[in-house]
This record gives sequence, C-alpha cells and structure tokens, in this order.
Amino acid sequence: MSRRTTALAIARALLQTPVDRFGMLERLPQCVRSSPAWNEDLVDSLLRSGLASDWSVPRLAHTLERDPIFVAAFEEPSGRRPVVHGWFMTQARTLADPPAALRAIERPMWPGVGSLAEGLGVSTAGLWRLTRSASWQRAAPLSQQHYRYELLPKRSGGWRLLEVPEPYLRALQRRVLDQLLAQVPPHEAACAYVRGRSVADHARAHAGQAVLLKFDLQDFFATVRASRVHATFAELGYPDAVARELMALCTTATPEPVLARLRSEGGLGWTQAMRLRDAHLPQGAPTSAALANLCAFRLDVRIAGLARALGARYTRYADDIVLSGDASLLRQADRIEAHIGGFALDEGFALNHRKTRRVTRARRQQVCNIVVNERPNLPRDEFDRLKAQLHRCATLGPSTQNRDGLPHWEQHLRGRVAWAQQLNPAKAQRLRRLLDQVDWTR
Repeated sequence: MSRRTTALAIARALLQTPVDRFGMLERLPQCVRSSPAWNEDLVDSLLRSGLASDWSVPRLAHTLERDPIFVAAFEEPSGRRPVVHGWFMTQARTLADPPAALRAIERPMWPGVGSLAEGLGVSTAGLWRLTRSASWQRAAPLSQQHYRYELLPKRSGGWRLLEVPEPYLRALQRRVLDQLLAQVPPHEAACAYVRGRSVADHARAHAGQAVLLKFDLQDFFATVRASRVHATFAELGYPDAVARELMALCTTATPEPVLARLRSEGGLGWTQAMRLRDAHLPQGAPTSAALANLCAFRLDVRIAGLARALGARYTRYADDIVLSGDASLLRQADRIEAHIGGFALDEGFALNHRKTRRVTRARRQQVCNIVVNERPNLPRDEFDRLKAQLHRCATLGPSTQNRDGLPHWEQHLRGRVAWAQQLNPAKAQRLRRLLDQVDWTR
C-alpha cells in the first residue's frame, strides 16, 4: 500500500477520537499493524508539531507524509512499514448502559484502551505486554511469564495449582478490583470474597435444619474461561476492545512445562489439563474471586429459584454449594442433584459428584468444617484439642506447645480463639479464660 494511502488510513483512525495522546494510541493499533513503541513515537511526534487544532483528515495525512517517524518507516532500509488492516469511519465508542439493576454503580470511564491504560497508571505499550495471547503464555519460557506457579498438596491427594501474579501485574489487577469489580454486587447467596459476608454466614444460614444437601463445583476458578470474563466486562458496558484487554489482564493460560509437571506428578487429569491450558481465572490473582462470583451469578439465580420452590435455604461459599430444609429434601435429593448439575453445566461449571453429601440431623452436619446441627459451633474434637492445648500453654508455658515452630504462635492461638468466639461466644468463654492465663514470656 502506498505512503499516501497509509497516511490517509491513519489520519481517519486518529481523528475518530478526541485529539489527545491516549485516544490516538487507542485507535492506531486498530488501523495498522506496527509495534507499540513505533505507535507512541509517531503520536508524540505528531502532537509536538503543534498543528492539532487545525487537523482535518487531509491535513493530518499531509502532516504524516512529512513526519520523520512516518517517513523513516518507508525509506530507511531497517524501517518496518506499518501495514493497514482496518479503515475507520464511525465515531469513537463510549460506555454502553449496563443492566438496569447495575446502573447505580460507579464505573470507571474507560471508553478506549488508551483511557484504560491511563486509569490503571500504565502505558499502552506496558498494557500490551501484560495482555499477551493465551498461545504466547502457553509457549513462552517460565522466565518471561507474568505469574509464579506454586504446587500445594491437597488433603485428598494430588496437587492444587496456585498461579500468583508478579507484583507489577498484581498491582494493576488490584486497581481493577478496587475501581470496578468491588463496586458490583454479587448474588445475595454468595458468601465468599464479599465484604460483610463470611464463611460463618454461610454456615449460619443452615443451622438447625433437618437435612443438608452439599455439592461441590469442580475446579472452580479454572472452569471460568476467558470468554465468560469478557462477557462480564461487556455486560458492564465496556466496548469490545476494552473488555478484551480487561479479560486478558485478569486471566492466564498455564504454560506447558507446568502442565507437564502436574501430569508427571499424577495430580492432573486430562480434563483438568484442558481447563488450565485454556485462558482461565488464576487462583492467586486478586481479581479472580470477584470475577468468579460475577460469572456464577446466573448459576446462583437458578439454584436460588429452585431452593425457593422447594421451601429450602441456599448459599454458596466459592465452590461449596449448600441447600438445607425439612425432611422432604432427602426424598427429592436425586432430582435436586440432577437439576443443580444441569444448571452448572449450562453456566459453564461442573459438579464433582464424588463430593456430594446428604446429611440428616441424626449425624454431624458440617458446613465448611463448622458444625450446624443446632447452631454454628466448632467440631467437638477440635474444641477439645484447642482447650487442652491452651491448658498446657497456661501450665507448662506456650513455647512447649509450639511443636511445628510457627513464627507467630501467640497470634495463631488468639486467632483460633477469636474464631471460636465468632461461632459460639458463650461456649468460647472457657477458651478465653484459659488464654488469659497464659504467660507469653515463658
């Protein structure tokens, strides 16, 4: 394509946004294939010309044809010509209205990729480096990845993969969480990772019920694919280009060497490997919990509707789904499991049927390791062990009981007592009296 035609294409693209640096940098990659560094050099050179107030498409094209950055790309032997791949005739996109129920939330004004980069405090080139494609993430050496990978053993066997973003990426994800995701309320049944709700609320909702039905969502974070995350940001009103950048910033595809190690250790099946190989929510990123809750909103709506029809209670703590109610739930348990399994598949999740439990009041009913037969409580054996441990700390000295060498032993014990008090303040008074007798200088 000739220099004149390329200049006209770029001029049309640049003038579809307000004439400012971020708006121009947002449009330029959608018009030509060129490096982010070249884009920034060209835009900065154009703005330094001081002619922006008089630009029209012909005038800007004329300015481009004489700009040293543009000319060098066509004339210097080492220059890499920009290749036009799109012509733009429409006005710049703005934020669309979100669903009526979400119109009261305060959304950051990110109508373009340039404004997104500015809002997150990073250059457009820096944002591009952090939002590389899933195919690049799978193949790039671990030294070039933006995540650290930690394998933690599960109590049930196998491994749990933590994908922890590097500090520079984590800082940007934290801004997305604080500025946007934290403002969007999840379903009222979601108790995990929600300000003002806790695992104690999850358990408390099911205390004193005749029957507990417990279900587990398999690979909760890895099951949330990038397409669902993109749809969530688009539903909040962001243009496609911005929704895609936010999606790429908050998802990752696990590199092949990490998958190979998981397979060789026997801790990863084929289905799990495929989930991790595709772009998904990383367990370890600050945005993942909020996004998982939002992506599970329709699932929560459907299960909550089923619970209402059954006269039952429903809450969810991350991947832990609990319904409770009268004895009729036990007679309908097979049908309920089939319904919830179908809902999960429709919404992109899957039940781990091996972890499904049906528990009547005649047995110990536990929700996330909290006994709920009558009211929320620590399991009796756990309470008795903690009580005995505190007694020995008071009589023999706390250092004699720190057999695992925990670095903050006092804070650890105080935290366990505080947790017991949150569940059952009256019963936990015995633990508090023992804790007050401990001489921490011994």
